[in-house]
Amino acid sequence: MMAMQQIETPQTGSPKNVQPLLRITGLTTEFRLEGGRRLQAVQDVDLDIGAGEILGLVGESGSGKSVFAQSILRLVQPPGQVVAGAIAFEGRSVMDMSARELSRWRGRDVGMIFQQPQSCLNPVRRIGWQVAEPLLLQEKLSRKAAWAGAVDLLRAVGIPAPEEKVLAYPHQLSGGQAQRVMIAIALALKPKLLIADEPTTALDVTIQAQILELLRESCRMLGTSLLLVTHDLGVVARLADRVAVMYAGRIVEEGPVETMLTAPAHPYTQGLIGAAPQLGQARGVRLKDIPGTIPDLSRLGAGCAFAPRCDARAGQNLESCTLSQPLPVSIRPRHRALCFAAKASSAVSPCEISP
Repeated sequence: MMAMQQIETPQTGSPKNVQPLLRITGLTTEFRLEGGRRLQAVQDVDLDIGAGEILGLVGESGSGKSVFAQSILRLVQPPGQVVAGAIAFEGRSVMDMSARELSRWRGRDVGMIFQQPQSCLNPVRRIGWQVAEPLLLQEKLSRKAAWAGAVDLLRAVGIPAPEEKVLAYPHQLSGGQAQRVMIAIALALKPKLLIADEPTTALDVTIQAQILELLRESCRMLGTSLLLVTHDLGVVARLADRVAVMYAGRIVEEGPVETMLTAPAHPYTQGLIGAAPQLGQARGVRLKDIPGTIPDLSRLGAGCAFAPRCDARAGQNLESCTLSQPLPVSIRPRHRALCFAAKASSAVSPCEISP
């Protein structure tokens, strides 16, 4: 059984720059299925990321987090398509960028760390050239200079004996080393925003802690913003300044990490926290679960998608929950939720999240 340990919330505080680095407005991404059905994986999402801010995006598998991350970079492939909304990076429209402009923007301004690093690395190319590729293509360095840069990058992300590892192939790396290589590639051009999609999946708890510390330190040193996509509230508690909770393609709650983990307003967020291990919990005590499953996103009704699983609706007007979408409710400064049951200054008993 995994050992319980306290996760400290970040001490970085709110970003000083109130102007967002990335502004997303009304983003909707859908997949067209056979029979004319449409699956909306991302629905009318509004979200900002400030300069130097670490934002955690959490939710169950199938909630739309990875599609949302890919939509930001315009990497969604047919039959998927961004059908509505705006994405602005430093005030410039990403949706209006040409293919050439997008290619330059990705990597130079925005870096991406995908799930399962072993499957993202080219199995027949040496690690050194894969790390050096952004330096060759974007910085136009010579092969010698790019190779030296790859060695320096591997050293910076904690790869032992980097002069030797540049000659290795992906299958010769451990899972933690492969993830460090992906981080090195993503940070090669010192991007202003880094998107990490489940960066610690399938890694043991010790390696997870090392990777998270590497991400935090790298972002701090470079002043890079981070969108951390994860299902793990322990990861969010360790790293994030702010948290956005996604359910069935919508952001149902967002706010500062301390507030979200101690006084969540949305029943779904409360359920996620209740299902996580807590400090002081006795061995053998069964964790709470959220009844039901995420709905079929191609068959959503007009009401709140969480309504069939929600205990809070018992005290609400059932017709409202099932027939219309709730509007955002401001709970406290910088904290809002999409729920008919959410009320200003709502609070629950504080809890400590463990990884």
